[in-house]
Amino acid sequence: MKKTDALDKMYRELAEKEKSYRARALKMFPHVCGSCGREFSGKGLKELTVHHKDHNHDHNPPDGSNWELLCIYCHDHEHEKHKMKGYGGASDDAFKAGGFSAFDGLDALLSPGSKDEDEE
Repeated sequence: MKKTDALDKMYRELAEKEKSYRARALKMFPHVCGSCGREFSGKGLKELTVHHKDHNHDHNPPDGSNWELLCIYCHDHEHEKHKMKGYGGASDDAFKAGGFSAFDGLDALLSPGSKDEDEE
């Protein structure tokens, strides 16, 4: 099996798995971001994601106790906070596989000794 075939298979399996717990979470919880409080409906519902509180995507209890619905921005921010605390590993790498992070480099811009603060 070629490397790209294996990667394609992994993404397909992940997408199928995500569909199942996402569908369950959307039935269980109100369509509101658990962080910023924004409400979602219609076509905008695709921007509401399922966040695993313990960052383990294999931990999907039937009662949904490991899930919270977050908008794509708050979900990305939650993973960035987790990464900044020194955690990482497969779950963060899998999350970053999409290639885009709205908060990449934000910690450097907000650091206490940033260049902008020195100029003031």
